Amino acid sequence: MEIIPAIDLIGGRCVRLYQGDYERETVFSDDPAEVAREWVRSGATRLHVVDLDGARLGSPANLDVVRQIVSAVDVPVQLGGGIRTADTATEIVGMGVARVILGTIAVYQPELVRRLCDELGTDAVVVSVDARDGLVAVSGWTTDSSVPVADVVRRMKAASVRSFLYTDIARDGTLTEPNFDGIAEMVQQAGAGVMAAGGISTVQHLSRLADLGVAGAVVGTALYTGDIKLTEAIETLAGRG
Repeated sequence: MEIIPAIDLIGGRCVRLYQGDYERETVFSDDPAEVAREWVRSGATRLHVVDLDGARLGSPANLDVVRQIVSAVDVPVQLGGGIRTADTATEIVGMGVARVILGTIAVYQPELVRRLCDELGTDAVVVSVDARDGLVAVSGWTTDSSVPVADVVRRMKAASVRSFLYTDIARDGTLTEPNFDGIAEMVQQAGAGVMAAGGISTVQHLSRLADLGVAGAVVGTALYTGDIKLTEAIETLAGRG
């Protein structure tokens, strides 16, 4: 299982939100590219970048910073936040981003997701399933869609999606624990390509996620606070065999 550091962007800075609340923001760095380099020096094999401004506005707002991050590291970068047109997704992949993460259009424009899987390849497309009380939230988690998680997964699998990111919004940024039941259900529904996020705060949480068959754990706050040391976590998981 990959441990994937998260770099969330607002106004060009690296931040973390509490439960996705834009009013509860903590700034960790004014230099996201250097943050990216540090995670790679610590052993990261992939980075998870979210343009939070873009997620709320409906189109990416921090692409210059994303370009700096991509140029700064030699590992794959996946990007989400405001990617809601084919042209935007194509532009981002053309910048060197390995995977685009699609959320809102997975709920409202499933045929566009299918088109992007065809045009960019299934390896370049991740669908983000952001859950609040079993329903999918959209538009940077500011709006509840009333669509159940299971319905989105079913539609996206039919659209050729093979990679998913499941986040329990109520756990995100809280340093509590992941929603293991929800993640297990997601793995059962979606298959082997599930990444998990939200509430991951100990190496034991990471080990349990690996046992559930999760492909990748996206970790944010716990890495920035030091509750999880990336190098030690990677070594611990590797030692499990």
